Amino acid sequence: MPRLRLILRLITIQRVLFRHGLDELIVRTHLFRPLRFLFYLSPYNWLGRDEGKPRGVRIREALQELGPIYVKFGQSVSTRQDLLAPDIGVELAKLQDEVPPFPPAQALAEVERAFGRAASSVFTEFDEHALAAASIAQVHAARLPTGEDVVVKILRPQVREQVERDLEVLYALARLVGRFWKESWRLRPVELVAEYEKTILNELDLLREAANAAQLRRNFENDPKIYVPEVYWDYCRANVMVLERIHGIPIDDITALKAAHVNIPRLAANGVAIFFTQVFRDNFFHADMHPGNIFVDPGDPEHPKYCAVDFGIVGTLTDSDRRYLAENFLAFFERDYHRVAQLHVDSRWVPPGTRVDEFESAIRSVCEPVFAKPLKDISFGTVLLRLFQTARQFDMEVQPQLMLLQKTLVQIEGLGRMLYPELDLWQTALPVLKGWVREQSGPRATLRRLRGELPDLRYTLERLPLALRRFVERQADDGGYGQGEGERSHDRQGLPAAAVARQRYALGAGALLVIAGVLFLGLRAHPQWVGWLLGAGGLIVLWSGRPGVVFRK
Repeated sequence: MPRLRLILRLITIQRVLFRHGLDELIVRTHLFRPLRFLFYLSPYNWLGRDEGKPRGVRIREALQELGPIYVKFGQSVSTRQDLLAPDIGVELAKLQDEVPPFPPAQALAEVERAFGRAASSVFTEFDEHALAAASIAQVHAARLPTGEDVVVKILRPQVREQVERDLEVLYALARLVGRFWKESWRLRPVELVAEYEKTILNELDLLREAANAAQLRRNFENDPKIYVPEVYWDYCRANVMVLERIHGIPIDDITALKAAHVNIPRLAANGVAIFFTQVFRDNFFHADMHPGNIFVDPGDPEHPKYCAVDFGIVGTLTDSDRRYLAENFLAFFERDYHRVAQLHVDSRWVPPGTRVDEFESAIRSVCEPVFAKPLKDISFGTVLLRLFQTARQFDMEVQPQLMLLQKTLVQIEGLGRMLYPELDLWQTALPVLKGWVREQSGPRATLRRLRGELPDLRYTLERLPLALRRFVERQADDGGYGQGEGERSHDRQGLPAAAVARQRYALGAGALLVIAGVLFLGLRAHPQWVGWLLGAGGLIVLWSGRPGVVFRK
């Protein structure tokens, strides 16, 4: 039954494309060739085919008809207006907040289902007509009984069923790619779909989105560059979320921004800085940065402030991935291609046996022509694509955990260049990257990590005297004192028992000194040189007590 449902869905997709006159896409589809031939013979398609509308309109309407996953694809593509034909770019941009809303009666029904009572008894005012509609949800203006103006975000009815149905299609296509394309192991299609599945299913839980919004608000509290609206937790449910209503100019309304005398170069640079701060300082970044989700507060035109909405998709990275990414960006910016190649090998993004010198040479051949241009003319999207094409020769695998970051970074660059074509992405990001790397590798970073471990260190210290006493007693019992020339007077390597005992005492004392030094530094005791001296002394004692050193009288 699932296989039949899958086949029917694939047929529906092809029929939608055909009906909207997108024949070229159908011709390029290699699945179900005989069925495609039947589509051309079907009178239904002859009569229902629409070629009277412009190409961009037909693509947009086809994506809307196919459902949420396809709309979100169109939204992502629309951020790169510089890479799209003008007619297609304009229409795909409408997918950001001009998706047809579901009827007011359904919106009211969803609110009543969430709260167990009518919207009129929950809110003093509730606008039945949507402010904006997207593929997953739509928002309505409302007012709380306490007087605050808010927006109410409501999930589309049956949206989960639609998403799960299309995820089946994506998994089926991924498995076909894995079976019939010999290089699919590099793309890892099933893992990519699984990563996307986590992202899209998380977006269907508005309580999770509310938590994301609250976290971002804390991260940027009192930041002059960005404002995140307040969450009203008492009114949040799994399918309904209530946020503070914000007012601003849509980020893509350049005419309005100029009319408000907004400092657009500063606005564009701040956007890049905000993104890199989210990734490297907070490890928590807004990952759905299409123009429909970003507004500008022009209250202070010289220092405009971003206002972000829609927090359904956020990204995080492991500490190792963040470190390797930051160092890769810096090495790339400084044209240290050997370092770029070595980092790829160290992080196992390419096989361990890869020759670093050959990989370095290939990267140089891609990057040097790019750096012959002014930095403002360098497109990160283009460089990234060419680097991937080059790395493919060295069996580089796609990293599914980085796809969300790569997609968002390309979106950020597209937004920045839309605002200010002269934007120097790298020069804007460089201070953030250097600052983060410096913080992660210096003594302060070590102390910060130690402070984070203080509860465990204190627990260990409390039990250290007892453990040390037992250790000493055990060594004394095993050391052969008072045993004469018995079987315990030498260890198994023939060392005198007394020498073995001294080595064990050295190890215990060294460990104690190191722990004392760490605690001294972690507690910020003064003078701090005492902590360093204790730690260094402990290391020396540990070294002297290693198995290769024999104490002799």
